[in-house]
Amino acid sequence: MTGLFITLEGPEGAGKSTNREYLAERLRAAGIEVLLTREPGGTPLAERIRDVLLAPGDEVMDPDTELLLVFAARAQHLAGVIRPALARGAVVLCDRFTDSTYAYQGGGRGLSVERIATLEQFVQGELRPDLTLLFDLPVEEGLARASARGRLDRFELEGRAFFEAVRQAYLQRAKADPARYLLVDAAQSLPQVQQALDALLPKLLELHRG
Repeated sequence: MTGLFITLEGPEGAGKSTNREYLAERLRAAGIEVLLTREPGGTPLAERIRDVLLAPGDEVMDPDTELLLVFAARAQHLAGVIRPALARGAVVLCDRFTDSTYAYQGGGRGLSVERIATLEQFVQGELRPDLTLLFDLPVEEGLARASARGRLDRFELEGRAFFEAVRQAYLQRAKADPARYLLVDAAQSLPQVQQALDALLPKLLELHRG
């Protein structure tokens, strides 16, 4: 039995976590096992790497260090959580995955797509998400939402130009692979976004049935 791997992507403040919980409730109501997880993180070791990646500090982290830490956490996450869940037939809902790496380390930091793709293949093999929900909204609105949550992490402290580059990288990836990505207008009200997720449910149930 093979499960279904769904990733939720988007910039800061896009509502990924809230809508991941909503989607999980809807799938569980249909009798499906759902695993909620996130990146970076998902296992105790990967969560410690997450702390290193997100904590502001006096020492500037080199972009290559950042990239390697992201994939180190991902390797642990895949081995300990994602692959076992998919093997037993669960639906995995993951808040961020490798599209975030292409957006943040590629678009935001300016690292080459080829370098990221090499690590992607090394760490993941042929595993890719079955579906990616891209929650998109204007940068200013996303940053305002993130600021309202409280203390900002190391990425959230970046400037507008960084997040504009992140957003464009996401949109370019979605445009290049429309079969895998579903673009969600996250600037809508929460009920409107969740209505769009409700409309997606029949497709998800069909995909899970194979």
